[in-house]
Amino acid sequence: MDAILMKIYEFYTGEDRDLLLRAYDFAQEAHHNQKRASGEPYFIHPCAVAEILVGLGLDAETVAAALLHDVIEDTPATEEDIRREFGENVLTLVSGVTKLDKIVFKSHEEEEAENFRKIFIAMAKDIRVIIIKLADRLHNMRSLNYLSSDRQQRMARETLDIYAPIAGRLGISQIKCELEDHCLKYLDPAAFEYLVSNIHQKLEERNRFVDYVVEEINKILVESNIHGEVFGRPKHFYSIYKKMTSKNKTLDQIYDLTAVRVIVGTVDECYEVLGKIHKTWKPVPGRIKDYIATPKPNLYQSLHTTVVTNFGQPFEIQIRTEEMHRTAEYGIAAHWKYKEQRTEETTLDQRISWIREMMDIQGGLRDSQEFLDTVKAELYTPELLVFTPQSKVISLPNGATPVDFAYAIHSEVGNHCIGAKVNGKIVPLNSSLELGDVVEIITSPTSKGPSRDWLKFIKSSSAKAKIKTFFKRETKEENIKLGRSMLEDLARRKGCTLPEILTPESFKKVSEKYAFDTQDEMFAAIGYGGVSVNQVFFRLVDYFRKEVPSPIEVRPFKEKHDGSAVTVKGMTGLLVSFAGCCSPVPGDTIVGFVSRGRGVVIHRADCPNLKNAEPGRLQPAEWTGKNREARYKAAIIVYAEDQGAALSAVSQSTTEMKLSISSINGRYDKNHDAIVEFTVSLLDKNDLEILIGKITNHARIIEVRRMSNG
Repeated sequence: MDAILMKIYEFYTGEDRDLLLRAYDFAQEAHHNQKRASGEPYFIHPCAVAEILVGLGLDAETVAAALLHDVIEDTPATEEDIRREFGENVLTLVSGVTKLDKIVFKSHEEEEAENFRKIFIAMAKDIRVIIIKLADRLHNMRSLNYLSSDRQQRMARETLDIYAPIAGRLGISQIKCELEDHCLKYLDPAAFEYLVSNIHQKLEERNRFVDYVVEEINKILVESNIHGEVFGRPKHFYSIYKKMTSKNKTLDQIYDLTAVRVIVGTVDECYEVLGKIHKTWKPVPGRIKDYIATPKPNLYQSLHTTVVTNFGQPFEIQIRTEEMHRTAEYGIAAHWKYKEQRTEETTLDQRISWIREMMDIQGGLRDSQEFLDTVKAELYTPELLVFTPQSKVISLPNGATPVDFAYAIHSEVGNHCIGAKVNGKIVPLNSSLELGDVVEIITSPTSKGPSRDWLKFIKSSSAKAKIKTFFKRETKEENIKLGRSMLEDLARRKGCTLPEILTPESFKKVSEKYAFDTQDEMFAAIGYGGVSVNQVFFRLVDYFRKEVPSPIEVRPFKEKHDGSAVTVKGMTGLLVSFAGCCSPVPGDTIVGFVSRGRGVVIHRADCPNLKNAEPGRLQPAEWTGKNREARYKAAIIVYAEDQGAALSAVSQSTTEMKLSISSINGRYDKNHDAIVEFTVSLLDKNDLEILIGKITNHARIIEVRRMSNG
């Protein structure tokens, strides 16, 4: 707690220092008498987070927000208190990292996914939010030993899956490496202890070797009249662990436990030193990487080479300029730490462009978990580098296609894509791209948009999300209509009406939970599956149970079935049955077929089995609208990327609508698409359309349609 005060006085002056001292006093008072799991005063935690950010060179507002980041969540202090004392900017940062502790979630996974979506939205507005969150997570990982084993495992897994990759994507290697090492300690403690013990045993021998390499490279710099710095840096444990597990090697087979770094003044000097090192020691083929010409997505730049000494020991050398080194160590934080030395104002925008892209597509994703899965897929460094005709480097996942490339350029390029050239030759849109390909996208302003078939072969999660977003926006009016119909229908089945439960007051309660601006936005979200109709309905009903003197009674739905809802040629009371081949439901145009022994069999008018029927045996029929509690069977076929996705979508959608499945089976076709056919009991055609719409909006679903077994 004293250390952060010393740093405040050392690194900040004037109004900045005053802001930080006020934040320090406010947070200390707010957390008075609170303890951490270790038994220490809780205030140690925000001080440690703030100290990490001071070390990264962050501005006073960010450090103040770090000191205050838990006061809204864990103390009586309110947002208004923060706004009044420290201003809107600090409040925005604090709110961005405040957990959603006042919402009841169905599961821990849903809570983490929803919390992460909030953090992502906040960091899209101000990138400093995620930097605070990374520092917060780093200090929590440093003191994880005080928590239970289950919480240690869960927190370490989440950190390794989400926060360490984000730190890497932002280029903050200091935080990324330490986070990964802490995660390894709890996720594979035996491996961690083995590495710590055995690497330290070899420390003296390795240091002698590194000293020799550093001395030889310094001679090269002197002979070349190049001013620079050479030093060895041990690789962090997790990077060694990954190499051992991915390449099935023992520690004795990992030679580059220490990387030697060479820091010089200019890019030309980087290449000159590389050439002279290769003249001195033999380079290992395939181990030369030029990240200066083709930077990583996080803007990391350096030359990497692995060479073999005269006595046969390989080691890695990294060569970079001073500016590249700052970028490699501090990443996006260098924007604040080295403000006076920045030459490009666009650097920050380049670094956070992927965050803004994630925000552009998040509205088209079904729920927070799908958003989290998409972000996870995009966080890990892509392995395929291809070029635009203007020589711009585009990073894509392995196996990516021209469609993935088009959406990586811009959503509108993807939406209007009609063809592609690779290395000057026209290729199919489902072609797999290779490293170094030059890709040109052919677009047309008259294109009506992407094809749903593209979802079958594209590899990029962001491209898939953008295509789904396009279809969601294109069908907005349809989604509004569908969502309203679903809510009206559920209300009717539960014994009430929509106008009874949907009032300005009850809608306000729903919008507080789901951030809907208008009722149409709520209906659209229900229609495209962004929120379930049950979630909205029961929240509306809950409001009435609490606020209205005579609460609405939600009644169970009774299942019945007979033919009284149909008239044939104006007559009722006939022996009527329903055809299994086309499974008519109320709302379908129907016709009666006079059978031998079964009375009148009701078919859909478009049933293929009636094509060759004797005209005299066909009788006009219609639904009477009576017996609204009767259930009818309908057959549906689902095409999906995998069978698990199809079964999950069918199960979730029918459960939400409280429908009963009477039969289901699945298979794969020759294109390896999953096909699931099922029969469901439902009320009418409106139910059927709602169900098809809900299943269609699930992830990895290609097509859903009604079956007719003609």
